[in-house]
Formats: sequence, structure tokens, C-alpha cells
Amino acid sequence: MASSSARPLGLWMCTALVVGNMIGSGVFMLPASLAPYGWNAVIAWLVTIGGALCLAFVFARLAEAFPRAGGPLAYTQEAFGPTAGFMVAWAYWISLWVGNAAIATGGVSYLSVFFPALAKVPGLAALVTVAVVWALTAVNCWGSRSAGRLQVVATILKLLPLLAVAGLAVVILARRGGAAVTPFEPSQLSASGITAAATLTLWALLGLESATVPADKVHEPTRTIPRATLYGTAFTGLIYLVVCSAVVLLSPADLLKGSNAPFADFVGYHGGGDLRLVLAAFAAISAFGALNGWVLLQGEMPYAMAIDGVFPAWLGKAGKRGTPVRAHVLSSVLLTILVLMNYAKSMADLFTFIALLATSASLFAYLFSALAALRLQQKHRMDASMLLTALAIVAAVYSAWTLYGAGAQATLWGVVLLLVGLPVRVLTARAARSALPETVS
Repeated sequence: MASSSARPLGLWMCTALVVGNMIGSGVFMLPASLAPYGWNAVIAWLVTIGGALCLAFVFARLAEAFPRAGGPLAYTQEAFGPTAGFMVAWAYWISLWVGNAAIATGGVSYLSVFFPALAKVPGLAALVTVAVVWALTAVNCWGSRSAGRLQVVATILKLLPLLAVAGLAVVILARRGGAAVTPFEPSQLSASGITAAATLTLWALLGLESATVPADKVHEPTRTIPRATLYGTAFTGLIYLVVCSAVVLLSPADLLKGSNAPFADFVGYHGGGDLRLVLAAFAAISAFGALNGWVLLQGEMPYAMAIDGVFPAWLGKAGKRGTPVRAHVLSSVLLTILVLMNYAKSMADLFTFIALLATSASLFAYLFSALAALRLQQKHRMDASMLLTALAIVAAVYSAWTLYGAGAQATLWGVVLLLVGLPVRVLTARAARSALPETVS
């Protein structure tokens, strides 16, 4: 049996990893993007939550059948071979560190409520963003258990502002009734509006597969990972549906459009006073807590790829404390370059650009993971239940539909990300073949 130090992440830590990774800067910035869609956004949340639960079920069953580190990499590789596995993992890894740039940017954006210079002084926000990233990189290099403990604490703290907003919404409805809500007009509902809003809402739910990636560090992974994945996704989806819909439907659209801190502006608009500052502080904590969990994954993914022989072997070396220090450092270096290259953008523009890029890359991993479940059932390597088959088909269709909803630009970026990985795959495979005679006893 593996020691507790070898597999330190239990059910609470894994669930916190899933919830904490999803509840980050995305939910706190989304009302500004969803405001123009009104009731279309509410329907989009229902569709997104349904699709996310289907994906969560598929990931849970894949993790139960193949409790290997790497998540989407492991499952795609089992189903379609090492090249397909590498391409999916390559896109997914890029989505991790690119997405981390968006999360960190969102956290710093809320800090601008307290430090206006962050929004006014060119380059200052970028420098603070980079400093936060490297601080959390150091935490994760110190050990996965320290990162897991921090994640539990951060998850609890980040739920407080969401509960506060939900409580304020209840008070508003109790005082003003239905008059406070944006009128429901069926004529304003449209398939294009729902599709566009659903693409945005998916950004906030990215991370439902988080517990599958560090599988080699999870206690009883065949039981813990499936439960953490399903519990975390269902809980987070419910919170999002209630809180985001309340902010969008109980606020004027003009108030939220372009806001750097839409939740704080919602509270301020409804007479929250100093509570606005408290909420902004907790929103920043939420983003940085999510960033901690995502930094864990951005190191674990290339490490797992290297262990499986589909990424340069030097990334598969662990540090003295058993953590993938080299993979962490490489990922954070690339993240730093991305942030500094775009320092001239406003925080809102930078967040939108990077979030779109990260979402498009993640969708390839989700689509191929769902297809992997169907392929592994066909090969009799997984439980051939009708429920899994049906939900895997739904998950695949949902992923393809959302990728379409992301638009041509996002899809093109995703394809480019995949193509960039081909030379790395060729060089790694060549290095593995040349080293084979030295490793065979």
C-alpha cells in the first residue's frame, strides 16, 4: 500500500481541488461578459451545467478504470495511441498555463479596487501578476500536500463572497419582488445568444477534470477521484447558476458591461457600502486560490507526459520533495512570457483574450476524452453500460457544439496549438528510439 506521503490527497483535498479550480476569477468576471445576454445566459448556464455533468461522469468512469496520472493524456493514449494522447495532452497543458495567466489577471483586476494604480500604471499589473504566479509556483514545488492544504482553506474562503451575494439577492427579492428582476421576454431568446453565452460559461467550469491529473498522488484513486469529480462539478454548477444569474438579472446591463469588478459593483449598486470592498478582497482570494490549484496541474501534466515517454525525459525528474520542480518552472516561465508580451493590454482585454485561448484548447481535451470512453468500451476495456455510452455521446456532442460556439478565431487558435506540438512529438519519439538500446537490459 502506498504511504500517506506518497498519496497525500484525500477526498476533501481532491474535491477542494475540483471546486477550487472552477471557482476562480472566471465566475467573478463573467457577469460583465454575460450582461448583454440576459435570460439567454440563464439558459446557457443550464445547458453548460448539464454538459459539464456529463463530462464529469465520463471522467469519473475513466479515472475508475484507468487511475493513472495525466487525466486526458492517459485516457486518449489508452484509446487512440501515444500520438493522439500527446496531441491532446499538449493542447491541454498549454490551456493550463495560458488559463493561469487569465486567472491571475482576474485576481489582480479585483485588487485594483484597493490599488487603482494597478489599472492606471502601464505594466504594473503584469508585474504583480507574475509575482503572484511565482509565489504559488514555489508553494507547489515545496510539496503537493502543502498545496492541497492551501486549496482547502482557499476554497472555504472563496465560497463566502458567493454566499454573501446569494444572500443579498434573496434580500432584494424579498423587498422588491419580481419587479427587481429583468423581465423575461421570449422574443429576446435566440439559439445564437444561448450558444455564445454557453461558450462563455464553460470558461468558469473548466477544471472539472482536475482530480484526474495528479492521480498518482491521490489516496485510493479509483474511489476518491470519481466522487470528487462528480461532487465538485455538481456543487459548483449549482452555485454558479444561482449567483451569476442573480447578478445578471438583478443589475442594469450597463452597470456590468466592461466592469473590472462586476460582483463588487453589484453589491455597491444595491447599497452594500463597505461590503463592496470586502467582496472585492474575497474575490481576489478566490482567484489566487484557484490559481494555486491550476499551478499544481500545470506542473503535473508535463511531468506525467514525460513519465509516459511522450515529453522530454528531463521534465520527468522530481525534486527532493517528490514534486515536478522542472515542469513547474517551465510552465511558469512560459506563463510569464505570455503576460509580459501582452502587458500593454488592459486587464479586461487581457483576461478575455487569454480566457478564449485557454477554453478553445481545453475543448479538444474534453472532446477526445469523451471519444476515448466510447472507444475503450468498444475495445471491451471499460464497463459497456448504456448509461456511460449515452452520456459519453452527449459529452462529445456538447464539446463539439461549444467548440463551434467559440467561433472561428478560437477554433483556429486551438488547431494552431495542436500543430505546434507536432515537432516536439517527433523529436521526443526520435530521442526515445535512440535511447532504447541503452535502456534495454
